[in-house]
Amino acid sequence: MAATRLAAVALFLASTPALAQHQHPQAHATPYAGFEKRDIKTLSEQQIADLRAGRGMGLALAAELNGYPGPVHVLELADRLGLDDPQRMRIRELTDAMKAETIPLGGRLIDQEIELDGLFATRQATPFNLTAATDAIGRTHGLLRAAHLKYHLTTAALLTAEQIRQYNQLRGYGASGHAD
Repeated sequence: MAATRLAAVALFLASTPALAQHQHPQAHATPYAGFEKRDIKTLSEQQIADLRAGRGMGLALAAELNGYPGPVHVLELADRLGLDDPQRMRIRELTDAMKAETIPLGGRLIDQEIELDGLFATRQATPFNLTAATDAIGRTHGLLRAAHLKYHLTTAALLTAEQIRQYNQLRGYGASGHAD
């Protein structure tokens, strides 16, 4: 009899969280909860700001983490890297050129995401226009990523192996055989 009561109490306690969850469905909020309130469902405000400012958003990690520093971060660390005046001038030029190339691409990507969101918001998405919209987004994203990577390549070519090693150390990256 005591074993039966113990089993009943155990069963009740085990089912209580399930009952509480059933009564409060918001307790099961998905990672996307709140995204439905965004102006552009697929982009956070930070991502929109980064795209509009020409920031990398991790698009150049293949370069950055393999010993190809980015021009913006090199300028931030210019004194600690011991950049000479010609290096500083050239890397400033690269930074300006990168922003001139990536800001319009970021704006295009934002516009394309607005268009995609609109297809679904207005219930006008079809397999055909969905494919066209996502193909356009993919092309723009690829161009944006290539642009950021290109400027890492060019920046690395302006630095000495020692400056690249210092850059990696200052950025907190482990020893990499790729920096040379």
